[in-house]
Amino acid sequence: MRRTSWTAIAIVILVLAAVVLTSNPGLAQLTSPAGFELPGRVAAQPSAQVVGMEEPSSTTCALQPEPKISRTAAKATLRAVTLARFRQLSTSKESTTPDYQPREEVALADPSNYGDRYLRDVNGQPVNFAPIVVLHETVGSADSAINLFSAYHANDDDQASYHTLIRQNGTLVYVVPPDKRAFGAGDSVFVGLNGTEAVKTKADFPPSVNNFAYHISLESPADGFNNGYQHSGYTPAQYQSLAWLVAKTGVRNDRITTH
Repeated sequence: MRRTSWTAIAIVILVLAAVVLTSNPGLAQLTSPAGFELPGRVAAQPSAQVVGMEEPSSTTCALQPEPKISRTAAKATLRAVTLARFRQLSTSKESTTPDYQPREEVALADPSNYGDRYLRDVNGQPVNFAPIVVLHETVGSADSAINLFSAYHANDDDQASYHTLIRQNGTLVYVVPPDKRAFGAGDSVFVGLNGTEAVKTKADFPPSVNNFAYHISLESPADGFNNGYQHSGYTPAQYQSLAWLVAKTGVRNDRITTH
């Protein structure tokens, strides 16, 4: 579900420009191991607990297998996670009428398609890379991607997800909570100002950026389905929602990349 093209490069340029205009330094920090901010102002977590997906402690080694989620537990997870998990606007006077507020919906991925963010790699070494934002495109309809992510996948090679999808009309579809690790870029590295960054979280899989990445995917136009080399481009609504969401993450401009 990716394309390396001039379109992807154009996304980064536009996002970087928009982030400078729309970022808000007053956002609170999400207290997660990866240090992400929520895409929106931070609110308390809902009282319902996500079944079987507890955060690892600081002494947990990623060599442990992913928690095995039963179908019953997976359904409970879908019921427990609501829009409040992803964002809640502040009630302060200065922020009650934001310049732009995209439509939002939740279509949570099946728990087999995402996991915890680990504090240590397979060798027990601490991992503390700063967050990055990784931009993708669906190479199909948003609904087809949602159907894929919401299906249970027992085979590790079939597991995939993004944190958020952006429909052609600009609607944000939250798929994986930001404090969790979406499976958006297996066998990957980020080359930034600090050199090469990746984390190995499973002994039998290559390192990737997933442990410190926030994955966003734009819905491709119809002429961009099936991974063609180029297409007609994204909508203004998609770019506006993308800029809004990236600004809310608090991720630095030099740590925004494509896949």
